[in-house]
Amino acid sequence: MTPSSTPAPAAPGASHPASHPSGPVRRLTARGRQEAHRVSSPLELLFDLCFVVAVSQAGVQLVHAVSAGHAGTGVLNYAMVFFAIWWAWMNFSWFASAYDNDDVLYRVVTLVQIAGVLVLAAGVSRAFEQHDYMTVWLGYVIMRLAMATQWLRAARTAEGAERRAALRYAGGVLLCQVGWAGLVVLPQPARPWVFLVMAIAEMCVPLFAERGYETSWHPHHIAERYGLFTIIVLGETIASATVAVKSAVDEHSALGELLPIAAGGLLIVFSAWWIYFVVPIHGHLRSSGRAFLWGYGHYLIFSSAAAIGAGLEVAVEETVGSAHISTAAASAAVTLPTALYLLTVWALHARHFKVGIAQQLVLPVTALLVLCCTFLGGWSVPAAGLVCAAAVATGVTLTARMVRRERAASAETPAG
Repeated sequence: MTPSSTPAPAAPGASHPASHPSGPVRRLTARGRQEAHRVSSPLELLFDLCFVVAVSQAGVQLVHAVSAGHAGTGVLNYAMVFFAIWWAWMNFSWFASAYDNDDVLYRVVTLVQIAGVLVLAAGVSRAFEQHDYMTVWLGYVIMRLAMATQWLRAARTAEGAERRAALRYAGGVLLCQVGWAGLVVLPQPARPWVFLVMAIAEMCVPLFAERGYETSWHPHHIAERYGLFTIIVLGETIASATVAVKSAVDEHSALGELLPIAAGGLLIVFSAWWIYFVVPIHGHLRSSGRAFLWGYGHYLIFSSAAAIGAGLEVAVEETVGSAHISTAAASAAVTLPTALYLLTVWALHARHFKVGIAQQLVLPVTALLVLCCTFLGGWSVPAAGLVCAAAVATGVTLTARMVRRERAASAETPAG
């Protein structure tokens, strides 16, 4: 997953290891990058669903912080907690893409990682409200120790450069856990700096580990894993907004005021889904450098997508008078993450497939217009939803015109 490394050779067996059972515990060897019909396993789907529990808890606490007028502190805590969730998820996903053999030991260690994220989720509220990161740190340590165990197991059966890469991964993961202890033992003012330093250190581990050897991750499988997690996060956004609207209607009977927010929120989420999945991205990931930037950049996609749901909850609370912030601040809680999502998806996905300046400008201009919607008062969210829907319609129209022109040019070209 680094921009400069030698691709790993395909594993001798190109099919799923489970199709060649040889006992409950098997050798953890690299899978082939050209393996056909590679899809997410049921264990990976369970992994995603449990991780979104932690995402949900982070979103809930972000809502509470922003609604209480503590947006700066809330966003900082959200960024820190979400990094732990995202980084553990991403490391597992790339490792599984290269080494998943689906034996008993692999399943058990993965379930330990799931238990770790649930421990982390249980500590999110204390981290936000009391700045107590002990439970979050403990959950993260459980996940990362399990990940180091997987890499040590891979190193045991590997040789040469592959073995060095696996040992580097394991050593890097373990060393970083020592640094993360600073979130627990150092005073509160120092913790943001601890987070910054350790986040950079964590992201440097793959750069160091895969120097000279690239693990055999599967492009189609990785694209599907990221796409599925995007869907789950967007689904969580819809669920959060729905619960917020329902509660507000039950307690305040403000259906008329909330319907525009609900409609705008749905348009934003539907457009976010459409824009992300409009093109198949796996072909773009065949370059190591591209895959590296694409994978890391999804921190912003996932975190902003989840923050949209939190923003919709804030907008609902402000509308019914439960939030202690201005209408503009509540609107910004929706428009800012929406604009960030649009720009990041454009940078990582769309720009590689757009033809011409008109297509390239659709998403950046849409992000700018969404930000402008912040100042429309109570109509900010529905206006932002309409802008996002218009962007989808514009993109579809421009693509259709391009296809028609290409077909016309092809028909006019003489055969041979």
